[in-house]
Amino acid sequence: MSVSGPAIFTDRPMPVAKRASLPARMWKQRADYLYVLPAIVVMLIVIAYPVYYTIELSFFKTPASLQLRDKVFIGLDNYTTILTSGSFWKVTWQTLIWTFFSTLFAFFLGLGAALSLHREFVGRGVLRAILLIPWVVSAVAASYVWKWLYHSDFGAIGAFMVQVGLTDEPINFIDNTSTALASLIVVNVWKEFSFAMIMLMAGLQTVPEQLLRAAKVDGANAWQRFWHVTFPHLAGVSTVTVLLLTVQNFNSFIIPFIMTGGGPAGSSDIWITQIYQLAFGRQRWGAAAAYSVLLFIIMMTLGYFYVRALTRGDDKRAGA
Repeated sequence: MSVSGPAIFTDRPMPVAKRASLPARMWKQRADYLYVLPAIVVMLIVIAYPVYYTIELSFFKTPASLQLRDKVFIGLDNYTTILTSGSFWKVTWQTLIWTFFSTLFAFFLGLGAALSLHREFVGRGVLRAILLIPWVVSAVAASYVWKWLYHSDFGAIGAFMVQVGLTDEPINFIDNTSTALASLIVVNVWKEFSFAMIMLMAGLQTVPEQLLRAAKVDGANAWQRFWHVTFPHLAGVSTVTVLLLTVQNFNSFIIPFIMTGGGPAGSSDIWITQIYQLAFGRQRWGAAAAYSVLLFIIMMTLGYFYVRALTRGDDKRAGA
């Protein structure tokens, strides 16, 4: 007996629904965008337009004798002048030293503090509060306090070193070209290590105690437990912390500007203080804008790696 009728199974692929274009999807969800429109307008005014104007200004020459509205278009001359000047590479080297050592020492000092405060002991809460003081203190106030501590005639640090016999006379910390930058790095590390400590203490909460106890039972010493159990669980938060510290240090302004202003003789000058001096000291707005664009490119690059570090876990879960 044969049954006639339409074929149920065919070899032809099922039609795929065509995805709507981006403008069409945006128009369909136009009511949702109305809620975020005020925030978008504020961002365009406060962020997008200044960035655009800075990029545009970097292609113009703005002599101090002229008004800003009388700027002259010179193309890439500002970038060429900056990249071929000896002072630029000196300031860049000092910026790299400042950023690298500030980030390195702040991270490891914060790691040591986090590991010490992770264990239970009497007075742990009080010690945590004390170690958080550098982070919550205003950078302006901290800069002036440290400036007096470093003072060659009235500073407490120099007086203490003379009293204990380490030196015959107080050291000129921030007025000496060979010690100014290192002295600023000390202040910056003191100010930032608390942030690293907070981040890493949060990361230590994710380390399974069962693994640590199992490693201890297997005979692993303290260093082996840290390297093989604790550190792998801190990899993600450590990457984020280092990137945030690097961004902060590359863009740091208050401590170098208040304590030395880039001196003496430019020995503590970094990119951000150089930009300030070009713009507001010499009124070379075009050159300062070109410097700012270069700094903006570096910040965007670091921001890209920061976002990648934050979304790494999401990508792994999506792949799984």
